[in-house]
Order: sequence, then C-alpha cells, then structure tokens
Amino acid sequence: MKAIICNNFGPIKNIEYKEVDDPNLEEDSVLIKVSSVGVNFPDGLLVQGKYQLKPETPFIPGMEVAGEVIELGSKVSDFKVGDRVAGLSRLSGYAEKTAVKFSSVFKIPDNMSFDDSCALLCAYGTSHYALKQRGQLKRNETLVVLGASGSTGIAAIQIGKIIGAKVIAVASNAEKQKIAKNNGADMAIGYENLKEKLKDISDGKGIDVIFDPVGGDVFDTLARTMARKGRLLVIGFASGSIPKLAVNLALVKEFSVVGVFWGAFTRSEPVEYKKNMIELFNWHNNGLIKPLIGENHPLSDASKVLEKILARGAKGKIILKP
Repeated sequence: MKAIICNNFGPIKNIEYKEVDDPNLEEDSVLIKVSSVGVNFPDGLLVQGKYQLKPETPFIPGMEVAGEVIELGSKVSDFKVGDRVAGLSRLSGYAEKTAVKFSSVFKIPDNMSFDDSCALLCAYGTSHYALKQRGQLKRNETLVVLGASGSTGIAAIQIGKIIGAKVIAVASNAEKQKIAKNNGADMAIGYENLKEKLKDISDGKGIDVIFDPVGGDVFDTLARTMARKGRLLVIGFASGSIPKLAVNLALVKEFSVVGVFWGAFTRSEPVEYKKNMIELFNWHNNGLIKPLIGENHPLSDASKVLEKILARGAKGKIILKP
C-alpha cells in the first residue's frame, strides 16, 4: 500500500510518500480501507519532533481516518466487513489502509460523509470536550473563540451556539471573519485592539469563557479581559509561542486557566469520550452542526498541506484522499 512515512524527525518537507507493507492486524483491531484522512495541527508538530508524543522512527503519522472495514481481528464482534466507520489512533492514518483498535472505531450513518466524520473526531471532539467538560460553558454566557476560521474554531462556534452562549469569533482578516459569521458567530472581530473590543462587547463585565488554540502574545491580552469566575481554555499554541501567565491577574480577577488535552481525555475517560461522540453524531444527524470541509488533496500532497496548516492558512477542515 501507499503511505506517508516520517523516517526521522525534522522538516515537514522530508516526509515521504512511498510503498510500504500492509499493517498487521491485531486481535482487537479492525482493518480499514481509508477513504478520508483528517489533517490536524499536531500532525505537523509530530513529524518535526515538537509534539508531546515522540514515536520511534520510521512511522506513519495521522490520527483520524474514515472508510470501510475490510478485515476484523479475532476478538472483534461489534463490526462486520463493509461497515462504514471513522477511527481514531495516535499514528498510522496517512495511508491507504490502517489498523485501529475497535474501541476507537465508530460506525457512521449512511447520510454522513467520510470527510465529515473525520472532522467530528478531533476538531469537534476537542471543542466539545473543551466547552462541555473543561469550560462548563452555560447558556447566556459570553464565549470568545480564537482561530475562529479553523476546524476547531468553527466547531467551537457551532457548539457554543447549541449550548446557548453569545459567541464572539476572533480571526485575522475579513475573509476568515466572514467564515466565522457564516458558521454561527454572533460577531466576528480582528486581533487589533482586542482588549478594548472585548471590554466594549462585554459592557466592562469581562468574558466568561475564552477558547484559545493560538497562544503567544495574545494570551496576555486575553487574561486581562476575563470576567470574575471566567475560564480561559488553553487548547494549543498555533502561534508557535508558549505564553507565560501573570498569575496576579488570576488572583485579582478570580478566573481559572484550564488546560484542554483531548487526547488524554479519550484515553483516560473512555466512557465519557464515547458519550461525547454519540452526542456529536446526533447533533450532526439533526443538522445542528456541520463541518466546513475547506479542501481535499491527494495523500501524496501531505507535506504541502501540513505546511499550510502550520502557517495558519487553513480554512475549515482539510482532508487527504488516498
């Protein structure tokens, strides 16, 4: 089969598209013929050796796939050959076939595209967990979403509106702000004069929940806009810079800084994770959420796509096609 291989940690351009052996099928896994591969920001960090996970090289990157089951492990009884599924794994997704433990595989309905099901795994899974379990967002609270035109940002906007929050999207230009508005944001603004804008929007009260996948210098600004008992959600550092917190602000403003590591949640709380996925699938089925699939590319273009995502050039979800 064809796959993307990271032979050694380093520049993204060094990953290879090449012929490799088919994956081994373990007794608790299903073999999936991959139709769609979701591309995620951490994939680019992973191949550079900049992510928390540092697998032995060589390896196949990629954590979310969708396709059809073509073979079952000996201990798998919940699936059958031909099932349409989406699967989550820490590695091995950028390939024509992949083996995924059955506990991390979900059947998908006939009316759900493979592309959409990929987006529901990581992007919507992260935002859902962030706002529901970690941020405990409530109806009528104010939610600010940074990186609002990316896949997790769009997911946060849509989920925030389902919960009943007032959603303020922050994006770097007019085109991205329009995308955020089209996906349900009540208001879309830029990063310039952000502190003053958020103060005006909240009538001086401050922001209840902030969804921040960007980090960098803007984090300090965000910390100064929090409402009393607010929750500042740390999703990631797309800016490339890990900020420092002036902890005196947390003291005097009485807000919480809350880490969101969805991968740890999926492994440590599998029952709650599955409940979340069921809720997301139901919301999709009822038309309450709809991923924006920004682009499709052949699997061989993985390096180009990862470079684009790390440069924050993606709008919505990007899908690779084996």
